[in-house]
Amino acid sequence: QVQLVESGGGLVQAGESLRLSCAASGRIFSTSTMGWFRQAPGKERESVAAITWSGGVTYYVHSVKGRFTISRDVAKNTVYLQMNSLKPEDTAVYYCAAKSTLIGSYYYPSNFDSWGQGTQVTVSS
Repeated sequence: QVQLVESGGGLVQAGESLRLSCAASGRIFSTSTMGWFRQAPGKERESVAAITWSGGVTYYVHSVKGRFTISRDVAKNTVYLQMNSLKPEDTAVYYCAAKSTLIGSYYYPSNFDSWGQGTQVTVSS
């Protein structure tokens, strides 16, 4: 099982940027999808972005398209989430996750096998 550690969260003003990193220990299989999820107070955990490990195909929730970019560095076993033009509604705990097989949609947290501890992102107005 892959061990994941997120970093890069913090407190920023609206319109500013953050880059989250997720460092993985252990093998990430070529069939894997890496995803970022977030959970705001009183809300369910939602998918933000995902990237296939082998092909680098990306997916985004509509609310972050054009503002967020997910990427990965295969050699470093690391996935990133560049967040630009941050809004107060982006405030949440952000989690990195790994889905090890081709079965199951990236959209659902239950399909992911490994999770990081989360990193807090707070955007003030």
